[in-house]
Amino acid sequence: MRTSSIRIAVGFVAFMLALPLAGGVNAQDNTDISSFFGENDAEVSNENLLAALEEAAEAGQPIALWRLGTMYENGEGVRQDRARAFLYFRELADGHADTPPKSVGADIIAQSFLKVGEYYREGVPDAGVEADNMLSRKLWLHAASYFGDADAQFRVGQLYLDENEFGYSPLQSARWLSLASRKGHPAAQATLGDLMFNGEGIEADPVEGLMWLTLADRHAGGTEDEHWIAELHERAVSVATPEERQRAISAADGIGARFGG
Repeated sequence: MRTSSIRIAVGFVAFMLALPLAGGVNAQDNTDISSFFGENDAEVSNENLLAALEEAAEAGQPIALWRLGTMYENGEGVRQDRARAFLYFRELADGHADTPPKSVGADIIAQSFLKVGEYYREGVPDAGVEADNMLSRKLWLHAASYFGDADAQFRVGQLYLDENEFGYSPLQSARWLSLASRKGHPAAQATLGDLMFNGEGIEADPVEGLMWLTLADRHAGGTEDEHWIAELHERAVSVATPEERQRAISAADGIGARFGG
C-alpha cells in the first residue's frame, strides 16, 4: 500500500470519468463479512468479531476495512488508535478508487476518501504521515466529483468559500452546494440558502435562499449542525417579508418530499 497510488488515482479524476470502469465492490464483497457473525455484533464475542473482521480485511473486503477503521478511530471494542484507523481507511481508498459510483458499497469507498482527506489535513505522526492539504483537497474532490458523495460535495463547496483553500468563489461554492442540497444534505442546504438569501458573491434570491434554509432547518433536528442551521434560518426569517416567507414555505413544501420531509 503506497500513498503514491492514491495520488495517482485522485490526480486523474477527469480521465477516469471518461473511461469504462472495471472491478470495484460487488454485492458478494459486502455480504461475505456477515457470514462471520450474526445480524447483531453482540451475538459474538468482541474477540471473535475482531478476528473475523481482520481476516476479511486481509482478503480485501471493503466493509471489513471500513468497520475496522471506524472501530480504531472511535475506540469501539478496541483501544483507540487513529494511526491504525488511518491505515485501514487509506487501504480502502487506495484499493477501490475506481469502484463504479452506483455499485453496492460505493458509499463507504467515497466516505473512506473523506476520512483519509481529513487525516491528511493534520497529518498522522504515528503513521509517519505529514500534513498535506493539497492531497486532502484532491481526495475530497474525487469523492465529490467521481462518487457524487453529498458530504464531499458539501466539503468542496466550503473550500470555495475559503481564500486559503480553492480561493474565494461563491459561484463555484454554490454549484457544489446545490449538488449536495438536492441530495438532502442539511448543512449544504443551509450554507447555500444563506448565500442565496444574502447575495454573497452571487445574485440574491431571498425566496429560494429561504426555501433552502427552511428545508435545512426541517432536516437538521438531532444532528450536530442543528443549532447553527437554526440560527441562520431564524436570522433570514426575521428580515424576510411576509410574502417571501410564505413563498419560501410553499416552495419547501413542494420539493420537501424528495428529501424525506
